[in-house]
Amino acid sequence: MVQWKKLFGLDNQDRYGLRDEMRRLLPTNCNDLIPSAMPPDAVTKVALRLKYQVEQVIPCELEEFKVTKANSPVITRKVIATAKSAGGKDYDACVVYCLLVCYRWFRRQAILELWDADLHNVRATACEVLAKQIIELEEDQDYLLQDLLLKRYSILIGGEPTEPANAVERAVDSHALRVIASSGYQKCINYLWRGWVVQDDSYPSNFIPWTQKVNTNYWDHFDPDRMRAPLYQNAVQVFFSLFYLALYTAAINTINSTGDLDVVEGVLYIMTAGFMFDEIAKFWKIGRYYIGFWNVFNSTLYTLLCVSFITRVIALGYPVNDDAGQRRKFNELSYNFLAFSAPMFWMRLLLYLDTFRFFGAMLVVLKMMMKESLIFFALLVIVMVGFLQAFIGLNQLDNNSDVTSFIIKAMLNSVMQSPDFGGFDNFAPPFGLILYYIFTFVVMVVLLNILIALYNSAYADITDNAVDEYMALFSQKTLQFVRAPDENVFIPPFNLIEVFLLILPFEWWLPAPRYERLNNAVMAVLYAPLLLVTAWLEKRQAYRVKRNRRNGESDEDVVQEWEQAGGGEVDFEGDGWAKRVEGSRPNVETDVAVLEVRALRGQVEELMKLVKAGGDGGANGGT
Repeated sequence: MVQWKKLFGLDNQDRYGLRDEMRRLLPTNCNDLIPSAMPPDAVTKVALRLKYQVEQVIPCELEEFKVTKANSPVITRKVIATAKSAGGKDYDACVVYCLLVCYRWFRRQAILELWDADLHNVRATACEVLAKQIIELEEDQDYLLQDLLLKRYSILIGGEPTEPANAVERAVDSHALRVIASSGYQKCINYLWRGWVVQDDSYPSNFIPWTQKVNTNYWDHFDPDRMRAPLYQNAVQVFFSLFYLALYTAAINTINSTGDLDVVEGVLYIMTAGFMFDEIAKFWKIGRYYIGFWNVFNSTLYTLLCVSFITRVIALGYPVNDDAGQRRKFNELSYNFLAFSAPMFWMRLLLYLDTFRFFGAMLVVLKMMMKESLIFFALLVIVMVGFLQAFIGLNQLDNNSDVTSFIIKAMLNSVMQSPDFGGFDNFAPPFGLILYYIFTFVVMVVLLNILIALYNSAYADITDNAVDEYMALFSQKTLQFVRAPDENVFIPPFNLIEVFLLILPFEWWLPAPRYERLNNAVMAVLYAPLLLVTAWLEKRQAYRVKRNRRNGESDEDVVQEWEQAGGGEVDFEGDGWAKRVEGSRPNVETDVAVLEVRALRGQVEELMKLVKAGGDGGANGGT
């Protein structure tokens, strides 16, 4: 990691705020480095131009709705056109990326300059709105996907280039919901999810269209490389997650009293080893930036299963007819650890079901609640430590080591809203009982209500914007598969086959082309059942894409029932309906007050012309 920090200028990461940019999988060696598509100094100049423009467009604090509404008087067509021209003809493709860089700069400036936080937050919102407008106004789809959104750029910070990233990654890392929710951005995510846009193997900075999208030959789609598509990787992960849960259910409901390992338990522990290898490999590549809630959650589950397996092995070391009962003791302990992990097995499903909208939105809510609860637990720890020290000091009868466990248990019961007042009569009466009453009041009335308020606030913030939050979560999951993908996709537990049957015996001596062919052959065998299904689905999809292209529609277009209702025989122009609608259509692009003022100005101008004409006529008549 020291080499990576030096290479990307991360020695001063706390100073320059680059921590958020090191979130997902990075290349594992310098040969895999992805260069910036444009010179970093030129991209930095464009970003500074845009920052200057936004500062001039919003020179003072404004209400946010004036920037975000459809007919905004701030983000006008001229402002959008000026922002789009910030890169000139040579560097216009990096404008969206630079706007997201400015968005992050303004957010950080709002934290550093609290006295102007509202101003900087409005400027950050303006960067979001500008980026969204540029994306949605772009009509060239190939240019939008391959240049504006997916080409990777770097900027200079402290004289060193940052890690190359594209606008799609920047928006997810910065949690720019307005950009993520734009139609062009979601189309890009959809193409990445389906594998219709893939990373170019020869030039990793570029993404190229998948060439087999309109190929109707079945066997051309039977390709192990298609496992790089996030859609298929996610499907395999969901399958193995359900299979893993089924194995656990079978193992916990078929207890072997003799302590022997059966086939179900053996497969369960082998799959656990595969998941552990995958977590260790990702942590090795990324470092501490990989650590998150789900990583800690999964690691805890795998640790419990490892303890269960170790105690089972210890039990097998004793004979079946053990007079001391050690074999039975360790066997029961193994099953106790296995049963204790049951809730975590079922909660683990949420990690792989977040592509469904219901589960995805709830996961976002839970994540925000967990963040908000950190404030509560910080206050709770401080309060509990203070009262614990007071109770121990008031104890004058028993040994401190004996009474501490009772005090901690009683305090935890108060947190769980089940206080026990009877045990504190002996704590220097009446001080101990009074102190416990105060502690219970502080915890149950003050702190718990603060926690409820924080949860309510977090829930309201997410549910009010649930659709955009779900799209952000889905985009983040897609990028987990796309960012610096492995050349050979071996999803756990298949990664054990890669490690022990391919990497260790062959990679160190076999020539790279032959080793690649060997990997493809193994992947074809492992994923054959899935590839048989995906090839059939992609063949049907190819027919639909060809039909859409013949009709001049987008590749992913699906004919809906309202498009079939008229049968192509309705002519709104011919029957005069379009003209009637145009005559009654209101102007929603301009504010009503502005329209009234414009109409009044026109009337005033006509009146002035009449007055002027009347005055000229009177003067001529008098003459």
